[in-house]
Amino acid sequence: MPFLELIEIAKRYPGVVALDRVTLSVVPGEVIGLIGENGAGKSTLMKVLGGVIEPSAGAIRVDGVERKPFTVGDAMKAGIAFVHQELNVFDNLDAAANVFIGREPLAGGFLKLIDRKKLHAAVRPLLDRLGVDFAPDTPVAEMSLAQRQLLEIAKALSLNARLVIMDEPTSSLTLSETDRLMRVIDGLKKEGVSVVFISHRLNEVETCADRVVVLRDGRMVGELDRAAITHDAMIRFMIGRELKALYIPPAHERANGTTLEIEGVRTSAYPDEAVSLKVRGGEILGLAGLVGSGRTELARAVFGVDPLRGGGLKLNGEPIEIRAPREAIGRGVYLVPEDRKRAGLLLDSSIARNVSLPDLRAYARGLLVRNQAEFDNADRQRKRLNIKAPSVKAEVGTLSGGNQQKVVLAKWLSMRPKVIIFDEPTRGVDVGAKHEIYEIMRALANSGVAILMISSDMEEVIGVSDRIAVMHEGRISGFLDRGDFSEHNVMRLAVGVRPNS
Repeated sequence: MPFLELIEIAKRYPGVVALDRVTLSVVPGEVIGLIGENGAGKSTLMKVLGGVIEPSAGAIRVDGVERKPFTVGDAMKAGIAFVHQELNVFDNLDAAANVFIGREPLAGGFLKLIDRKKLHAAVRPLLDRLGVDFAPDTPVAEMSLAQRQLLEIAKALSLNARLVIMDEPTSSLTLSETDRLMRVIDGLKKEGVSVVFISHRLNEVETCADRVVVLRDGRMVGELDRAAITHDAMIRFMIGRELKALYIPPAHERANGTTLEIEGVRTSAYPDEAVSLKVRGGEILGLAGLVGSGRTELARAVFGVDPLRGGGLKLNGEPIEIRAPREAIGRGVYLVPEDRKRAGLLLDSSIARNVSLPDLRAYARGLLVRNQAEFDNADRQRKRLNIKAPSVKAEVGTLSGGNQQKVVLAKWLSMRPKVIIFDEPTRGVDVGAKHEIYEIMRALANSGVAILMISSDMEEVIGVSDRIAVMHEGRISGFLDRGDFSEHNVMRLAVGVRPNS
């Protein structure tokens, strides 16, 4: 018997139907995979379930009793906990304080002081359950993105939830951390706790889900039971069509010239290790490795965000010095960062302003920026990249993840790229938008741009790259040509072992 039911849920905004008569039931101890393209209605449905927004129509029942209205407090009393994709952590507090924020054990009578000893003792079993590598007193400011994601999961577990909603919970996790999360989900299931698992990584959905629910354009378009869950079946429901093969071969033979040479570069993360590699114009070089191997730090050093600790760079055979992003941009070396929301976009600014910001002088007459020139260029890029937005005046923060990533691309494509470094180019992006981004990357390579793609998604690395370089603990552990591509070979290099010949 279901303990939670959403019946004919609809949500309408002026001119937009976000949800159209969606019905969903949850029984104790089941894992539901919720999938759909960005903009399909997944987030809206979860906000209804969390009591954040009130549906325009429909009913919510908990244990057979209809709750109307259904508030955030009602959701918490019903045992619904969230692990959000946008991490809700406080950098100025430690791990334990984040887990029990607002629910801390108190001491000191009327003084109501936080009992830190009890707090840490209560949090430790949760962290042990997840097998994390940080302690209750670890400051969040010192944590990696992956550690913060696991902290969010610990917070949800602390609520003794009946239903845990996980929104892209593995987007920042390593393979080993993802495996650990799958074991946690299995443990929750055995304890009778239900999980709604929202992910664009369909192989993970296939691994853990007992049932898959598919949304498209605000409607439920399909449901798959355990025996019917396959990668192809999920894609067909999500986008209503078959996708082409992941690998798009180059349109013509690559030129022999090397566009970017990284020679003996040392970064602050691994100052004792030197990295050397070449990215040729017209190719996509995938840079694989485990989280923490130094890939992002290498990208930041090449782009001038962090100083080089040694070594140098060459562009088209000429030595160059890049000490700041401004100098990289002036050379035609661009970075699409790992965390687009914190490092790649101004979320409360318009599409047009985000696109023009790196090259404002191109839109200025004297000291004044010509707004119409900004709008015209941004609109050209919107059409070129198929950015789904009502106009280029729309705030970037209102767009889906895939469309936000396209805005990051639009600002660089408006200029004169020679090298583009993509750091996790499709993190949090749905399968349809992923393929659009891959097509854009290949078109850039075909035009002679050198592409360095950092990715933790094995399917992406193998499916998109022309060559693969693999990093292990701050150094290049090996290169693979397309004929040698396999998950086994990549992983052997990622852990510092030579691949099988």
